Amino acid sequence: MIDWKRKLVSRKLWLSVASFISMLMVALNYTENQAAQIAALIMAGASIIGYVLGEGLADSGHTGE
Repeated sequence: MIDWKRKLVSRKLWLSVASFISMLMVALNYTENQAAQIAALIMAGASIIGYVLGEGLADSGHTGE
């Protein structure tokens, strides 16, 4: 079974997604500056997702001592 929570907090996944989309944008004649801005937005979103999921996993691990 695929552990989606772990996959979504993977930096490798988000770097691959950002790289693919930015290269696709350059191939579709967007400027490199526009592609870099989109890649930065993707990584910012990935940081938020990683933080939220990481905190959720940490909170679920506490036994309520």
